[in-house]
Amino acid sequence: MLYFDIHTHQPLQKKSVQSILSLSLTDTDLSPLPTDTMLSAGLHPWFAKIENLAIQMKKLEETAQQANVKMIGECGLDRLRGENLQNQIEIFEEQIALAEKLKKPIILHCVKCFSELIEIKDRLKVTVPMIIHGFNKNEALGKQLMNKGFLLSFGTVILNESSGPAKLIQQIDNFFLETDDSKISIEEIYQAAAKLKNCTLNELKERIFGDWKKLNLL
Repeated sequence: MLYFDIHTHQPLQKKSVQSILSLSLTDTDLSPLPTDTMLSAGLHPWFAKIENLAIQMKKLEETAQQANVKMIGECGLDRLRGENLQNQIEIFEEQIALAEKLKKPIILHCVKCFSELIEIKDRLKVTVPMIIHGFNKNEALGKQLMNKGFLLSFGTVILNESSGPAKLIQQIDNFFLETDDSKISIEEIYQAAAKLKNCTLNELKERIFGDWKKLNLL
């Protein structure tokens, strides 16, 4: 059975892995997206500029309608990098509106803006799934986000069994796994998660693929 990697920046795909390649659209890179692999496409908060929002959103709306574009993003908020927070929120909310229009999940980037993220989800009454990629914070915040309806994806942080995400995984059953920009393989991340869950690799794969199918994307 295949491994499923919900978020990667590694363009070389393995036959044993079904992955979603994350691409950020900017006004300097408006080339057509590939059609032969699953993608997420969005305006990353590090690179998106408010003055380019119209042209970037036009390109995003066009490409997001491709059948192989499974999610919008990664998009979101970052207090440490990118435009000022108010501009980031405007850019983010435009992408939420597109995701709602197309009924596609959102893959989220969030750095030190979780309270804002929760407020936006509540205020806009977002109905599409919102998946926070690379979650690496404490158990309490993870549970708070899940209680608010967010889904979580974990990466290499779970290789540290004393980390908050590693402890959280032992208590929950609905999560995704990813490589992001790491050189560590998705197989190694799955092995760590299976050990934490005290289950077999196939049991873990079946559960994660099952959750993915519930999002009506396969």
